[in-house]
Amino acid sequence: MSDRFEALIGLLGRLGAAIGMALRDAGSAARRARTRLVVTAVVMAVGYGLYLHPPFATAHRSEVLVRTNVFDGSASAYSAGTVLVIPGFQQLRRYPTRDQVYRPGESTRASGPAPFQSNEGLSLGVDLTVRWAIDLSRIAQMSREFPDDLNADLVRPAVQGVIYPLLARYTVREIFSSKRTEIQELMTIELRPKLASLGLILRGVDMGQVDLPEDYRAEMEKLLAEELETEKVRYTLQLKEAQVKETQLVAEADKVRRQKAAEAAGDEQVIAARAQEETMKHILPFKQKQIEQRQLEAEAEKVARIRTAEGAAEARRIEARGEADSRQKLADAEAYRLEVVGKSTAGQMQREGALIAEYPLLIQKTLADKLSDKVQVIIAPTPAPGQFIGSNLLGVDPAKTTAGH
Repeated sequence: MSDRFEALIGLLGRLGAAIGMALRDAGSAARRARTRLVVTAVVMAVGYGLYLHPPFATAHRSEVLVRTNVFDGSASAYSAGTVLVIPGFQQLRRYPTRDQVYRPGESTRASGPAPFQSNEGLSLGVDLTVRWAIDLSRIAQMSREFPDDLNADLVRPAVQGVIYPLLARYTVREIFSSKRTEIQELMTIELRPKLASLGLILRGVDMGQVDLPEDYRAEMEKLLAEELETEKVRYTLQLKEAQVKETQLVAEADKVRRQKAAEAAGDEQVIAARAQEETMKHILPFKQKQIEQRQLEAEAEKVARIRTAEGAAEARRIEARGEADSRQKLADAEAYRLEVVGKSTAGQMQREGALIAEYPLLIQKTLADKLSDKVQVIIAPTPAPGQFIGSNLLGVDPAKTTAGH
């Protein structure tokens, strides 16, 4: 942008230089004054024109600016920023970058001003939607040929040049029902290169509702209903046939499956029998060895039990002999103890008898010692002289006592 501004400044500088030369050529002060006035007026007029029509343009979102040189026809495209446009030397045009839509409104009704024609020559209307966009890679070179209204002056003739002859190849029935998708694809294929040659890009063609005359539409709908019913019956019969075939195939498959299963079961039993036979060849020697081993283990256990029984019997005999010897020794010890105790008791009684004979009051002392822990106080009459202190308690006759002494 600075280069363009410098060019504008240079242009104004050259204009000022020319005015200066005119002033230098003026011979008189009056002429110079008039010249200055004229120059001032021209400069003010130029400034006012630039104020009213500024030589700058800004590219907004979703649009592209194309600046064309009036003299050499060169053009440049700008999609962003500010563009310098010199009035009288350059022209500027704006184009949208978004997708545009064209709808041939006069051809959407069968009773419209420009309906389509079928192969039978019947008028019909088709709701078409053509989506297109400007080819931004070629917009600089094609902008000089672009008219003001692209839809009306470029897209419409191209669409009519393709759609009218294309629909004329098909019957109303094909357009209305059976070949709508095919017709839409052919429209896209034939229309794309035409728009490309005009500097436009075809985004897609959509074929909507087909409008037919009222009487023909009623007959067509009736025919289509009958055909649908016929197709339904045909599809039903085909479905029944397919079900019958499916049942047959299922039965055959079940039969084959059972045969295969029986064969597999037989093969499995044969293989199992062979495997069992092979296994028995290895198991029988092993079983024989097990039997022999168990016999040897039984004999060894028998010998061990016999030896254990003999050892137990011998141990019992030894225990019995030891117990008998022990009892004999205990009996001898008891007899010896009784003999020693008897002798000791006899000697003690002999000694006590002698002691009592010598000291008769010892009996009273012994009796008192024996009764001391059971009797707290004993009240008794005084015995006769020379009598036992407890003779009155025992009820002993004093005469007998005296005679005894």
